[in-house]
Amino acid sequence: MKLQILKCHGSGNDFILINEYENILFSEEQRIILSKTFCDRKGILGADGILFFQNSDAADGKMRMFNPDGSEAEMCGNGLRCIGRFACETLDKESVLIETLKGASHVSKHKNIHKSVPAYQAELNTISLNTKEIPILVNSDSLINEPLPALSTDLKLTAVSMPNPHIVSIVQTISDNQLEEIGEKANQLSDWFPEGVNVNFCQILDDGAIFVRTYERGVGLTNSCGSGMSASSLVACLLGHHQFGKSIDVYNRGGLVRCEAREIHQNQYSVFLSGNATFVFNST
Repeated sequence: MKLQILKCHGSGNDFILINEYENILFSEEQRIILSKTFCDRKGILGADGILFFQNSDAADGKMRMFNPDGSEAEMCGNGLRCIGRFACETLDKESVLIETLKGASHVSKHKNIHKSVPAYQAELNTISLNTKEIPILVNSDSLINEPLPALSTDLKLTAVSMPNPHIVSIVQTISDNQLEEIGEKANQLSDWFPEGVNVNFCQILDDGAIFVRTYERGVGLTNSCGSGMSASSLVACLLGHHQFGKSIDVYNRGGLVRCEAREIHQNQYSVFLSGNATFVFNST
């Protein structure tokens, strides 16, 4: 069987994209094997995840994203931009609706952030601060800028579903060693995080921008995480560091994206994530 793949990335968060729009090519078991094999950095390709682009009865297309450990993610913001670009070009549209594991998101061509680098904007709109929906097993409906002693006595954390689970801590400086330690520990605390969790450190910069570093569930430290940067932008607004409805420059190891968090109604939010959707190469 010959398989055509597209290597792509959003802010250095790299993926292997497989087109299943016309025909479903793989079983669920095969997807797990593929993700473990193709994403292995010691192998031929290496990636932060595999994106499967499929047809959808409810949208223009469907995204399924698998991590290097074989687990499937509910959302992937950087991957969503890449899938969105692929869908727009494949279907000859300026804007598409992409079904995800827990909802649907609009993705559209956007003005370039960097010269000659195609940019796309994705709307993340299935967002909740309810601890049951994240899920995080605590005795409160929300966790906003509070310590979680089982994880850390020093950090204050905010939990949010994007709809994949995230915790965000606003920190003065970002230590990769500390982030990796907290990320690994959090994903071992199944009594607190039964589905695992993505851990984000967010640093407020002098110019009003933020810098975000993420430990991704099922991956580890990555150059960037689209849903993590979106979650961090939302938390920065919730805690008064930024205003809702205004664009935030979000720096990461892979470059720069822009996020705009909006409060639609009380306790209802969306985040618009804009950044590159770069196609690196096609291969068979």
